[in-house]
Amino acid sequence: MSHDTHGSHPHVHSKDCGHTRIQHDGHVDYVHDGHLHAEHDGHYDEHAIPVSATNPEACAPVACGCDHTGCGHEEVPHGNHKDFIVDGRLHHRHGDHCDDHGPVKVV
Repeated sequence: MSHDTHGSHPHVHSKDCGHTRIQHDGHVDYVHDGHLHAEHDGHYDEHAIPVSATNPEACAPVACGCDHTGCGHEEVPHGNHKDFIVDGRLHHRHGDHCDDHGPVKVV
């Protein structure tokens, strides 16, 4: 089975490495530099939260309080775009507001 891998990754992810852990499709992914990494057979796979796992098609505006520029919220891949993790939910910047793209389980 073909999959995207993250090459040259000297950091070993663990529950104590300091990176945010997200429960994803029966395993744990680590948020690292705007990517989701999952250990697999001695390397790290690049993952994205699938669009089908959340609700990105609906415009569900939420009051966010920031413009997601240097705000400290972690960015994660979600389908063909990036979202930010805000209080366990995915926020997607959309014009003058954020859309709520659904929950993520931070473990």
